[in-house]
Amino acid sequence: MTQINELVKMTLDGSPYLRSVGVSGEISNFKYHYASGHIYFTLKDSASQLKCVMFRSDAANLRFQPDDGMKVVCTGSVRVYTAGGSYQLYVSDILPDGVGALYLAYEQLKAKLESEGLFAESLKRPIPKFPQKIGVITSQTGAAVRDIINITGRRYPLCEITVYPATVQGENAEKTLIDGLSYFNRQEKTDLIIIGRGGGSLEDLYAFNSEALARAVRASAVPVISAVGHETDFTICDFASDLRTPTPSAAAELAVPDKLSLKAELASSYGVMKRSLESKINNEKKKLADISKSGSMKSLRNFIIDKRLALDSLADKLGSEMKLVLMKKRSSFETAASRLNAKSPLQILSGGYAYVEYNEKALTGVKDVNPGDMIKVTFSDGYLTANITEVNEND
Repeated sequence: MTQINELVKMTLDGSPYLRSVGVSGEISNFKYHYASGHIYFTLKDSASQLKCVMFRSDAANLRFQPDDGMKVVCTGSVRVYTAGGSYQLYVSDILPDGVGALYLAYEQLKAKLESEGLFAESLKRPIPKFPQKIGVITSQTGAAVRDIINITGRRYPLCEITVYPATVQGENAEKTLIDGLSYFNRQEKTDLIIIGRGGGSLEDLYAFNSEALARAVRASAVPVISAVGHETDFTICDFASDLRTPTPSAAAELAVPDKLSLKAELASSYGVMKRSLESKINNEKKKLADISKSGSMKSLRNFIIDKRLALDSLADKLGSEMKLVLMKKRSSFETAASRLNAKSPLQILSGGYAYVEYNEKALTGVKDVNPGDMIKVTFSDGYLTANITEVNEND
């Protein structure tokens, strides 16, 4: 029996037709194994059924919560479970089949992220009023990118637009949209990001209802405007963004100011400021004219004249007092000079006295010299040198 099961397994596993298949059907007997994280269920239609298993690593990437009764499309490979002698579909991805299932997946994801606080208004970043550089994530061939470039160029030509060419629909759309956000946050620094596309069905907009994209939008350091072309419905990307607009054209209108409006505002502000300044100057001129004509101004002139005369009088008085002080100081100086001159050594020498030095020091007694020493004798009219021939001390 084991050999037969192994042979069947080798046959099925080796078939290129069963390595990657897509199977649509309705889910039944859905079971989530909490210990392992694996999912087990059966796909059925009106004629048959197929057992399915989805391992934890793939189940973690699901964008919605499968349940019994849902119509889905499962992608995977058909292989044999040898121990049970049965074959089953090993599922790698599950997508809702039909608008109703897609809408259910959308509602489930919206409720989940909303409960986490991902859409909270407190997380919304302000949109810059005068962006210098805007990054646009959209298809480079669609009408959306042309609308954004044309409108921003017309309204605010000072702003530079950089386009990241993304896939906005299909299998790779989610990845390229997220890559675009990463590009404008790391490599090409911008003031604002616009992400979006033109309108489409719920299936067409499926990439913008991605949990991974919503988290990438919220994690962006640059403010993000979501511009998916649908007037009434919202995508998950809309809720996660800092500002939602119904169309790419509306995003361009809200992203940049209008140069004509700015010019009009500047002209209006200039006019208001000019009129205000002219009015203030005229009022001050009138006040000055009134003051110059008033009696208080005449009194002020008389007051200034009186003070000027008083100042002249004080100046004269100060001059007289200064002369008196100088005369007294000069008399005192002359008296002190006379006293000092009377005590001057030169004055003493003029009376017949002399000043004797030995080795440039005053000689105060005969004990300081010996015969043969040379001394210097200074008189009032000059000096002489003498040689000591004899030294006699008093008894």
